[in-house]
Amino acid sequence: MSSRAPRSYPMAPEPTDLPLLRGEAFAGWLLGRVVVGAAVWVLLGAAAGGLLALAGIWQPLVAGVVLLVLAAVSVRVAALVPSRPVPVWAAVALTVVALGSTLWAGLTHSEQVLPRRDSGSYLQSSIELSRGHDRPIEIAPESVGGAGVLRIDGVTLASPAFFEVGTPDEPAIQPQFPAGPSAWYSVAWWLGGAGATFWAPAVLGGLAVLAFGLLTALTAGRRWAPVGALGMALCFPLLHVNRATYSEPLAMLVLVAAMCALVQATRAARADDAASARYAAAVAGALVGAGVLVRVDSLREVVLLVPVAALAAAQRQPHARALVTAAGVSAAAAFGLTWLTSSEYLKSIGGSLLPLVAFGVVVVVACVVLLRLGRRRGVPNLALAWGPRAGAALVVLVGLVLASRPLWQTVRQSAADPGSRVVAGLQLRQGLPVDGGRTYAEQSLVWMSWWVGPIALLLALVAAATLVHRALDAWTSGRALQSWIGPLVVGLGSSVLTFYRPGITPDHPWADRRLVIALPTVVLLVVAVAAVTTRWSTHRLPVWVGVATSGLVVLSLLVPTALATWPHATERVEDGELAAVERVCTTFRPGDVALMVDSRAANEWPQVLRGQCGIPSLSTTSALRKDDAALAAAVAQVRQAVGERGGRLVLLGADSAEAVGALSGGQVQQVLDTTVREDARLLERRPDHLVTLPLQVWVAPAR
Repeated sequence: MSSRAPRSYPMAPEPTDLPLLRGEAFAGWLLGRVVVGAAVWVLLGAAAGGLLALAGIWQPLVAGVVLLVLAAVSVRVAALVPSRPVPVWAAVALTVVALGSTLWAGLTHSEQVLPRRDSGSYLQSSIELSRGHDRPIEIAPESVGGAGVLRIDGVTLASPAFFEVGTPDEPAIQPQFPAGPSAWYSVAWWLGGAGATFWAPAVLGGLAVLAFGLLTALTAGRRWAPVGALGMALCFPLLHVNRATYSEPLAMLVLVAAMCALVQATRAARADDAASARYAAAVAGALVGAGVLVRVDSLREVVLLVPVAALAAAQRQPHARALVTAAGVSAAAAFGLTWLTSSEYLKSIGGSLLPLVAFGVVVVVACVVLLRLGRRRGVPNLALAWGPRAGAALVVLVGLVLASRPLWQTVRQSAADPGSRVVAGLQLRQGLPVDGGRTYAEQSLVWMSWWVGPIALLLALVAAATLVHRALDAWTSGRALQSWIGPLVVGLGSSVLTFYRPGITPDHPWADRRLVIALPTVVLLVVAVAAVTTRWSTHRLPVWVGVATSGLVVLSLLVPTALATWPHATERVEDGELAAVERVCTTFRPGDVALMVDSRAANEWPQVLRGQCGIPSLSTTSALRKDDAALAAAVAQVRQAVGERGGRLVLLGADSAEAVGALSGGQVQQVLDTTVREDARLLERRPDHLVTLPLQVWVAPAR
């Protein structure tokens, strides 16, 4: 190791000679307990929901008792993480920002009831779980005309985001995503129906904003907590997911709380408090690993914890083993439970999981090799001399490569992928060259600039390069790693992987969900620049110069962010859809069985009727719908089977009345004709408005 004199490189150094008041200690203690405790409770509740749903007993009384017990456990677990004092005024301001973001998202919540995108799918899964109490969803064959109906080619219980599993004699429906979000949203449904459920993501998102403010205090400086929280609350992609029943509000709370615990673990290790460091690291690792219960992509952050643990192990810090062990064990358990509740979904995304597994293996092997070489031979002189500069240069190079990708790369996927047809349709409607294979992944950094502005991205890149230089300089010099090293590695690593391969249908603002880790990372880096600028200028320049400089840095983030979000400030996506669905529900009577006979009906209505309306529902496959004779024969068979059991088969269409009329003898009734407003679904420019979405439904008894 080098014999150079040690230097201190905090992200945002603060004066240490100021007395810590009792109120500051209490404010920091309370914020830490709320943030970490809420995140632990979310994951314990998600695990309980999955296990009890498998047993078929996720019912209000059972779930209520279990969740109360888990709340007490969460409080005890949160107490294992040390706290850091926060000025009372900063804690109050942070709380106000978090409450404001909650009210903003809640008062402008979406009503995405139909499972057109993930939020509607999560909602329908939650409604079904709240009423059926089990997962997979068991279906009585007699309710749809008997097992013979399910043996008819082209007749199915499945619909987008809801897989048909089991056999015709013992059929079931398996929702697409992990059970964690559905478990918590089902609790909201029990407590207050649709209204409470639509507010639930806003509450969870507000807690995530609170957690991010605390993380800002722990890394950029205690007095900067409200600024960091405000920057996050103003980002439209984050507001967008907090308005609807997505998984991101839960995932963001869990990940940010984990980073807070990881910072405190590293801080405790630097203070030679080995026990506190181990406990806090175990909590951090468990939160990241168990995050798979609410978002499968959390496996990426689990992998990124490996180099963090390796850096700590290289310095023989006491929390390294606790961090990686807790993350690995919790991730394995969470993935196992997710497989039991969502195996079909995991199979469907196997093409994305395999590269992630390969990446994880490479990272683990590389870290183990480097650790062993380092312990045997020490750090080479070349690494001591050039490591920090090379690391900073690499960060800049990666940033430039990502920024320049649109100039030299066009990313495509297989034209046979179902998403390619969606993209081609959007391109045709928007007057773009039709190339459905395009993923637009090369423009991912452009997507970021839409919402935070190019200046903020440039400042974040400079900050990232500087912090990587400081971290490597500390490591090669034999000094203890900075407390912010964990959030830096996880935030930067996850952001770069997201920019490289967003892995989502590239229409906006839908695709901007993928930025929910990258956006807070940029916000934190820019706030760190402002904090460091303030500390540096205080000792070298007049006070007003420092205030003006740091103010300009903050405004370079907040002003473009606010301007980009402003057009969406009061919009209500798909407002009125709940009432529309309720009108369709009233159309049916006891004993009815619904059969979807056109493509839009098959895509949007089977699970809505089954779960929300309580109407046994069947659908038809696209192959069957292309053969008029086969479709008519299948309808006749289903009608006869349902009629023999005293029921009535009702045909439902959502594209037009034609398919329903052709199969029913012309006795068609339009039961829904309304219009809501949905997201614009743009491919190459930032969305700034909603567009109309007509909702129409025709029904007729099968004849």
